[in-house]
Amino acid sequence: MVPFLTILFTSFQFPTEHVLHMAIATSMTTILFTSISSVRAQQKKKMIRWDIVLALAPGIIFGGIVGGGKIFAVLQGPWLTVFFASFQYFSAYQMLANKKPKATRTLPGKFGLFGTGSLIGSVSSLVGAGGAFISVPFMTWCNVPIHHALATSSALGFPIAVASAIGYIIGGLEMKGLPNHSLGYIYLPAVLCISAMSMLTASVGVRIAHQLNTTQLRKIFAIVLICIATYMLCKNVFQII
Repeated sequence: MVPFLTILFTSFQFPTEHVLHMAIATSMTTILFTSISSVRAQQKKKMIRWDIVLALAPGIIFGGIVGGGKIFAVLQGPWLTVFFASFQYFSAYQMLANKKPKATRTLPGKFGLFGTGSLIGSVSSLVGAGGAFISVPFMTWCNVPIHHALATSSALGFPIAVASAIGYIIGGLEMKGLPNHSLGYIYLPAVLCISAMSMLTASVGVRIAHQLNTTQLRKIFAIVLICIATYMLCKNVFQII
């Protein structure tokens, strides 16, 4: 979604220095709505680990507000792109490598989960993603089955989006040159259009995900991440697309 919105906002002739920030903020904010549809579909299949959601949520909210606020506002476009792409490549490697965790490894305690949640929230707010690219590898590393990890990450998307949206609003209120109908860095017309269509199709994605085996799911997830990261680097750093 971030690359698509970057292209769209550039064609609208939004200020260049704000395009990537707005694309990331708008993408994340749509997760407020799409996560609801995903959670409803996943809950019917009893796949969400609510104990993990509740344990990670406090850290996620803290990290999302901090990352989506001042840190997000001060990062320049190229640096933000490199940061975005690096985590995408890392996550793809984790999924493709499919390293088997130790059979005895489990989720950490309260402080460990708070720290992990803070990392997920802050990094997600900086790259405009629902956190699955960190939370899914983390949970599978802790021996949570991949389908449970994906379902749980959909539920984690809501607190990530809420906290990050607050940060984007606070961080963007003082910025000059933002287009009309913007709330901080969030472009509201795009949020409304994307959310409406995504909520209609989220359940379709859930059904497809549960029909794929673990290996297929890992490969598809990793390939999408690699494509997104490569496009963003070429477009915003190397400027060859």
